[in-house]
Amino acid sequence: MQETIKLDFKTRSKLIWKEMKEHKHHYILMAPYLILFLLFTVIPVVMSLGISFTQFNMLETPRFVGLDNYIKLLLDDEVFIIAIRNTLILAVVTGPVSYLLAFVFAWLINELKPKLRAFMTLIFYAPSISGNAFLIWLLIFSGDAQGYANGFLMQFGFINNPILWLRDPDYMLFVVILVQLWLSLGVSFLAFIAGLQGVDKTLYEAGSIDGIKNRWQELWFITIPSMKPQLLFGAVMQITTSLAIAEVSMQLVGFPSVQYEGHTIVTHLIDYGSIRFDLGYASAIATVLFIIMITANLVVQKFLRRMGE
Repeated sequence: MQETIKLDFKTRSKLIWKEMKEHKHHYILMAPYLILFLLFTVIPVVMSLGISFTQFNMLETPRFVGLDNYIKLLLDDEVFIIAIRNTLILAVVTGPVSYLLAFVFAWLINELKPKLRAFMTLIFYAPSISGNAFLIWLLIFSGDAQGYANGFLMQFGFINNPILWLRDPDYMLFVVILVQLWLSLGVSFLAFIAGLQGVDKTLYEAGSIDGIKNRWQELWFITIPSMKPQLLFGAVMQITTSLAIAEVSMQLVGFPSVQYEGHTIVTHLIDYGSIRFDLGYASAIATVLFIIMITANLVVQKFLRRMGE
């Protein structure tokens, strides 16, 4: 039995090596990406996982502490619990909403003429790459009477005194969600545009013959199944973005925010990794976030694969 296994292993190894030699040009072309992916993604993730079981401050040799970081993180760190709550609220609201908005806007824009479609694509995509986006929202939600939101509400009698939008815990998370939705039409939006452009037009003609009667049926039975790769890619990007919100919160409500109402898992990670230099604890935070992201992606991808079937 063992000899058979060894023979099978040797045979498979020879076949793999033979195939690699026959397609060596393909592997050479893939090599730069694979090397960079290994160096800057796989190895750092593995190192972070290992460091999460140590106490490490960059000045002293890492000291193995087992599960102490995780126990402290999940049982003793009240700020991390607040960060998880805020992150899940942001992810549950901004993730699905921004995903649907990206698809709906891409679907509508795809119906326009080429030049108008290109212009509208730029208009919708621009906020996600704008460097001064936060300045606009800081002006809108300024806490004095000159802020656009306060000025509008006071002018029409909705409020009597200015609201401290970016300092009042009752409003901070709402502002972060609103701005994140405005910034969310990014890579996923472009992927959906590309996917819609790639749908075979003859499928719609065949569908009309087979009994499809309206645009909604075309969307469900033809468009969505034809662009599943783009939908899966968009889902991964939206989930990753919604669970990794940090810059929006830090720029708008401060770091740390009042009563940690704008605190997220990533800002907690930045706190311990970049400010306190407690890299063991920061790595534990990163590992928990990584597990949450992987789990969410697997669940959503499983759901999307069933759509249109």
